[in-house]
Amino acid sequence: MEDDQMTTRERLLGKETLSSSDGGGISLVAVAQEVKRQGVIALPMVLVNMFQFLLQVISLMMVGHLGRLSLSSASIAASLCSVTGFTILLGMASALETLCGQAYGAEQYHKVGVYTQRAIVSLLFVCIPLSLFWSFLGKLLLWIAQDPAIAHEAGRFAVWLIPGLFAAALLQPLVKFLQSQTLVLPLLFGAIVTLCFHIPVCWLLVFKTGLGHIGAAISVSLSYWLNVIILALYVKFSPSCERTFVPLSVEAFVGIRDFLGLAFPSAVMICLEYWSFELLILLSGLLPNPELETSVLAICLNTLYLLYSIPYGLGAAASTRVSNELGAGCPRAAKLAVFVVVLLALIDILVVSISLFSIRYQLGHAYSSEKEVIEYVVKMAPLLSLSTCMDGLQGVLSGVARGCGWQHLGAYVNLSAFYLVGIPIAIILGFFFQLGGRGLWIGVYCGATVQTILLSLIAGFTDWQHQADKARDRVFDDPKVHNGV
Repeated sequence: MEDDQMTTRERLLGKETLSSSDGGGISLVAVAQEVKRQGVIALPMVLVNMFQFLLQVISLMMVGHLGRLSLSSASIAASLCSVTGFTILLGMASALETLCGQAYGAEQYHKVGVYTQRAIVSLLFVCIPLSLFWSFLGKLLLWIAQDPAIAHEAGRFAVWLIPGLFAAALLQPLVKFLQSQTLVLPLLFGAIVTLCFHIPVCWLLVFKTGLGHIGAAISVSLSYWLNVIILALYVKFSPSCERTFVPLSVEAFVGIRDFLGLAFPSAVMICLEYWSFELLILLSGLLPNPELETSVLAICLNTLYLLYSIPYGLGAAASTRVSNELGAGCPRAAKLAVFVVVLLALIDILVVSISLFSIRYQLGHAYSSEKEVIEYVVKMAPLLSLSTCMDGLQGVLSGVARGCGWQHLGAYVNLSAFYLVGIPIAIILGFFFQLGGRGLWIGVYCGATVQTILLSLIAGFTDWQHQADKARDRVFDDPKVHNGV
């Protein structure tokens, strides 16, 4: 094994030297080739993320036609379960974008499988305390002064989402495992089948069984498990995963501490951002007419999350390309990948923001039949369109951060941007200036603007050769890198 690793190390050093000796500028041919490489990953990943998020959106759309109480309770439960469970698992699994991506680029295929097993074991253990927390979600909402009726129904919704939490602990590592190898078509197939299953099942459980909004939670859990089964069967039996699929062994357990050393900063980075947006929902419950404010902000957030599938998919492509190239010892190729994904993000911003503003009068009808809700959504639409600009840039820059292993830096950026800038401004505008939900929204997106500026500066001043060196050390088990040095 040591001989194999030394051979790989020498090969990577040769690649790095060749990359450094190439000409200086960025050619149009190189950009076009990189666009093609990223497009192969990004387009399926955009659809995968969009279809996965549509599970929640479709569920809330159906629940919205049961009445305002059902919509507001399901919305707040889904939001809180997302940030206290699903987002934590997503954040921890995102460490695999660094570990698996760089190991695959370095042709250390065995480690790709071992890293994934460590992630699955770790996430399953994390699910135990999270599921206990969800069991008391209704009482927690009462304790923070939410409406009693909303709190009770939200608590019931959360309990029926617990099976889906354990499914997500398997699903997210499998997604990152395949993504790091550019095996994105199986992810797209699984997402399509899951969505086609979810729509009729959710409709039956919500409207035909008498379960109401609880039926939506059950359908989400069932759909997650179906997606896990599809991907697990592919990983087990596909020749494409022959080199990276490894049997479960003690190796998956002894290195958990190293995995958590990157997984926790990764989770903090993602959670700090998502939590700031979900605080909007909680703060809206303290405004006058809380059912209206909560419902409208939930609609806006769900719309934004759906549209965020595009920059997140681009970010996934950037993460895969950057991590693979750094692992392969090609820093200039990694830098080119960053340049190209930012260009693609700018195109996304232009198209999405204009499109969203143009359908502002139809948007509210998709979620609710109540005139008051629909008219409020129209008022929020201009702010929502502007918000897609920051989301487009920070989504791809966050992907670059994950590919490089900058999760600890990302955590500091998000803490500063949202909790020292965004949330305080939101509270001032929403309550003291009495701008209501619009004031809350403006404040948080001030934080998103600061976040985007800071991530841009980090990417702009990065020493890519140094990042390639760190990637090699990480792949070949340098303990200093595992400890964040």
